[in-house]
Amino acid sequence: MYLFAVVILVLADQLTKYLAVLFLKGQDPVSVLPGILLLLYTENTGAAFGILKGKQWFFYAVALIVVIGVTFFLSRLPRKKRYLPLYLDFCFIAAGAIGNVIDRMRLGYVVDFIYFKPIDFPVFNVADIYITCACAVLVFLFMFYYKEDELRF
Repeated sequence: MYLFAVVILVLADQLTKYLAVLFLKGQDPVSVLPGILLLLYTENTGAAFGILKGKQWFFYAVALIVVIGVTFFLSRLPRKKRYLPLYLDFCFIAAGAIGNVIDRMRLGYVVDFIYFKPIDFPVFNVADIYITCACAVLVFLFMFYYKEDELRF
């Protein structure tokens, strides 16, 4: 089930990037929410804020470590309904890492196309949303949902 969820999430990410290339590349930004949210095609060879530009090997290594770590953690996780939030959360993290690595391997850069204008946030994509939101949920789960003894397995 974990693998199926990750595949569906990666396909959704890749579809949005395909649509961004098809409809946004070489075009003016599209205003979704005027002054707030724009669809703006960019090709990112680095990480957020342009750091580590051109260091593809670093991103491959991080993605590999993330996917191996998530898979190992999930293999140790009890198969109980109580842990479903962790399963889902880690599916999003793995899918985000895999989605961006696919771009890097296939294109040499990551397709980004979502721009949040009020805080001049870097342009991002669906895989980035998966990772960011899942990490925030993970912090919440570890701090407020699970007790320390529930995570000793």
